[in-house]
Amino acid sequence: MADGPSSDVRREIGHVLFIDIVGYSSFPDSKQRELFECLNEVVRGTGQVQAAEAAEKLIRLPTGDGMALAFFSSVDAPVRCAQEISRKAVDLPELRLRMGIHSGTVEEVADVNNRPNVTGAGINLAQRVMDCGDAGHILLSRSVADDLAQRSKWQPYLHELGDVKVKHGLGVQLVNFFGDGFGNPELPGKIVRARKARRLRISVWAAASLFVLLCLTISSWVWTRRSALTTAYKASIAGIPEKSIAVLPFENRSEDKANAYFADGIQDEILTRLSKIADLKVISRTSTQHYKSAPENLPEIARLLGVAHILEGSVQKSGDSVRVNVQLIKAANDSHLWADTFDRKLTDIFSVESEIAKGIAESLQAKLSGREQQELAAKPTNNLEAYDAYLRGVAFEARYYSSFFLGDLEKNALSFFERAVQLDPNFALAWARLSRANAALSLGSGGTEVWRDAAKRALDNAQKLEPNSPETLLALGYYQYRGLRDYGAAKTTFGGVSKMLPGSSEVPYALGLIARREGQWDQSIAYFEQALALDPRNVELLSNAAWGYGWHRQFPAVLKLYDRVLDITPNDPTIKAAKASVYQAEGNLKEAATFLPEVNLQISSSYAFDTKIIQLRFERNYGEAVRLLQARLTQFHYATQQDKAFEQVTLALMQRLASDTVGAKVTAEQARDTLEPLYKDQPDDWASAAALSQAYAVMGEKALALKLAERAITILPSSKDAVNGPGLEENLALIQAMFGENNRAISTLTQLLQTSYNSSFEPWLITPAILRLDPLWDPLRADLAFQKLCEEKKP
Repeated sequence: MADGPSSDVRREIGHVLFIDIVGYSSFPDSKQRELFECLNEVVRGTGQVQAAEAAEKLIRLPTGDGMALAFFSSVDAPVRCAQEISRKAVDLPELRLRMGIHSGTVEEVADVNNRPNVTGAGINLAQRVMDCGDAGHILLSRSVADDLAQRSKWQPYLHELGDVKVKHGLGVQLVNFFGDGFGNPELPGKIVRARKARRLRISVWAAASLFVLLCLTISSWVWTRRSALTTAYKASIAGIPEKSIAVLPFENRSEDKANAYFADGIQDEILTRLSKIADLKVISRTSTQHYKSAPENLPEIARLLGVAHILEGSVQKSGDSVRVNVQLIKAANDSHLWADTFDRKLTDIFSVESEIAKGIAESLQAKLSGREQQELAAKPTNNLEAYDAYLRGVAFEARYYSSFFLGDLEKNALSFFERAVQLDPNFALAWARLSRANAALSLGSGGTEVWRDAAKRALDNAQKLEPNSPETLLALGYYQYRGLRDYGAAKTTFGGVSKMLPGSSEVPYALGLIARREGQWDQSIAYFEQALALDPRNVELLSNAAWGYGWHRQFPAVLKLYDRVLDITPNDPTIKAAKASVYQAEGNLKEAATFLPEVNLQISSSYAFDTKIIQLRFERNYGEAVRLLQARLTQFHYATQQDKAFEQVTLALMQRLASDTVGAKVTAEQARDTLEPLYKDQPDDWASAAALSQAYAVMGEKALALKLAERAITILPSSKDAVNGPGLEENLALIQAMFGENNRAISTLTQLLQTSYNSSFEPWLITPAILRLDPLWDPLRADLAFQKLCEEKKP
């Protein structure tokens, strides 16, 4: 039989919208006809269909329980049509539709009745895309989404779903299309099931691989090894409390991507409520923020965080409404213990946070005291605008503690907390956070009175409103520690708060910082380890714990902690430089150099740049060090004039080592001209006093140099600050060495070698290796007593 005439077949790109009535086959015939007629009426009433038909750019194809619309105009046409249909279907609850859109090659043919029809891969793939959805979904193929993404107006409605296997094993990349009043923001059931199956396959594959490996080993070794593995596995499981949970970042499903702060805030508030339950181990947000909202490797994440359960969630904010989805998962077998969806008005958001926390506690069978039940149900403010400002402030505060960009705290977090208390002067929680942010800024070298006073004013307001709340007491503890440097009072305050916030890493972290300032180094390290159990992937906490070990000369422990940090942030230049400084302190310059590649003069990490300069100083490559410092001072934008003056002092010392006495004096005078007025305005600024003493020393002003170095020690003695105080004694020893007072300098260095502290200008603190390497100590090198200090003590 001859084939039909080729003129009946026309191939071109079609933009296909496939529509299906969900549950169609379960209805009786009469109902099916009614639903199909309703669908036809909705479709015919859309502007896109009417316009395309008028332009003869549309072919409609019945498909039994739905239809396919092939547009031959633009990719926008089926998308706009799906929007219209979805919005109209909202008022027709019985018409439950799912839709799929794909652009591809279609063949326009004439059917047996000589009516236009279409077939081909474009039609087939559009149906496959639709088949992946549930009622309400509008799913797009990757090619359609890429075309739409070229126009900014579509971007907020495109939500990646990833690759999905469809019929015949074909992989299709899907995008969920939804927004205000159209589409379905929920993950399609097929994708949820596929992800769970993928997790199961990975677990099965891993188990099978281990079994095969064991079987290939010598029989006696197999049984010995199996016994060891079983023991280790049981110990690992036994070490993770059953009543433990990590709350992963909530996915922001709002159309406005700027609403991400709101999703972060809801997660943070739920965590805060959970941390008040003594019967739960709760991992802090700083450790969970590195993960996706719905990752595939939940068992591995749970193992790294040391928990038995994971909470996943999403937040969709639209106008005055909010939808929060949560699911509690047992990580060991990826089973869902509890899930719920909350569709509420924003005015009810606090009850949502409370209900979620209670649902988790009930699911994990955590016992709640009467006070804990009250804490879970607390409503911090009745002013939603104030609460919104508060959440924005919390988001910027979190950014500051992850990047230490001062603007996030000083300009952004503070302004939003201030806005929150302006809108609701009775918002105690916002007053407490405002006090804490100001107290953090007051901890600078100058002990800035402006920030300290602002912290006190905010604290006073919080105490008037809720004097015994854990948030107010935290603010009091930080004010005592950072603002007043009253470590004894701060320790008492934080000790009391620890009973109210048993699941918070913040309290042992603060106690660790305070113990370190008091010179209680072993106790400080113990507190840090306690905090890390609740916050194991907190980069700031890991780094601070590393500093504690380093200032205590426990360098192997420092390297292990930095390796944990680099596992989280592999390319962090500050952490790499910190590892280099460990090797410098141990005298291994070759190893240190591997962590200090070519330094960009605009590098934002001043620590990385300074560590490079120290490396060049130890290598006695003064010319390169001077070149880099001079270029940096010319090109880099310093946060303050004080920071620039500190860099000028470093350059002056390096020029002096390079025997450029004239250049060194000129540079030192420039630093002096900046530092003198700063010190005059803030006579308690120990850092400016120390830097100014070095500038005077380079200028040859012995009396002024020694006077300022001694003044710095008076401002911040070791008895007041065991971390930075001894570093000022080291600074005095340097100036004494520069002016030939060898005995006094060596006496101080002898004591410092037995002291844990933070050096003013060396990597970490004085070590025998540093004394051997650093040319700053060359004036002492011929002295036999100094030579003995350079000898490594045998353990």
